[in-house]
Amino acid sequence: MAFRTVIINDRCKLEYSLNYLICRKLNEEKKVLLDEVKILMINSTQVSISTYLITKCIEKKIKIIFTDEAHNPSGEIVGYYNNYYSYRKIKEQLSISSETKDFLWKEIVKEKIINQANVLKKQNHLKEYQMLIDYSNDVQLGDVSNREGHSAKVYFNALFEKGFSRRNDDFINVVLNYGYSIILATINREIKSLGYLTELGIHHIGESNQFNLSCDLIEPIRPLVDNTAINFEINETNYKNIMIELLSKEVFYNNQTIKLDNAIHLYVEDLLIFLKTGNVDKIKFIKYEF
Repeated sequence: MAFRTVIINDRCKLEYSLNYLICRKLNEEKKVLLDEVKILMINSTQVSISTYLITKCIEKKIKIIFTDEAHNPSGEIVGYYNNYYSYRKIKEQLSISSETKDFLWKEIVKEKIINQANVLKKQNHLKEYQMLIDYSNDVQLGDVSNREGHSAKVYFNALFEKGFSRRNDDFINVVLNYGYSIILATINREIKSLGYLTELGIHHIGESNQFNLSCDLIEPIRPLVDNTAINFEINETNYKNIMIELLSKEVFYNNQTIKLDNAIHLYVEDLLIFLKTGNVDKIKFIKYEF
């Protein structure tokens, strides 16, 4: 079973040979069994990678993520043929009713707000914590009253001081965006591997957004990234590794203690089953400690 996240930080050449990822750097050569790799992150613009290795990674559903000159994720490779039943799955996805989508979005928003409230509680923002709990109890079908937006304003102003905006070009937003992108890429991989389109969301409908559905499903997990950003001594040197290591964090899902990476697989699969069947027992969320 694949479990490794391989990060390439320095100039090298990546190749494929006999089911191994080969990393060649000057006179040094390292090998990693490809069957053990889940994510390959190319964290340098000075890395050369063979098309043979890329093809084999796609075949084995290994997510390849590229970063830009500032080492921020800039793109990822998504294979055309991730599931033998993609046509059938896409037809199912297109037939999901508005009522089903709205019901799931309501549950997602409630869970996200509760998780945000718990982050605030840990930071002793008790007034804001109670406000968010009240908001979570007031979420309507499809979140038509935008409790998510109201909660976000209270949440971020309490967590990062009044006046903070997710649109700011500052270090904390760089950290958050990086963490979110790692989780989003993992969700993208799971949706594609199950034969569904990441472009077709249940709430997000951005015409230029290739990952609308992933952006829907990530919402309850975002507070885990936020909590990590404020509870670790994060700096420009270590924040990427800290966020990547979140995938190995032990979390709780369906009465099991498992790594976040594996929990995301089960979480995505269950919510897609709900969207297909309407079985509300499949709506489960990843629980994590604050």
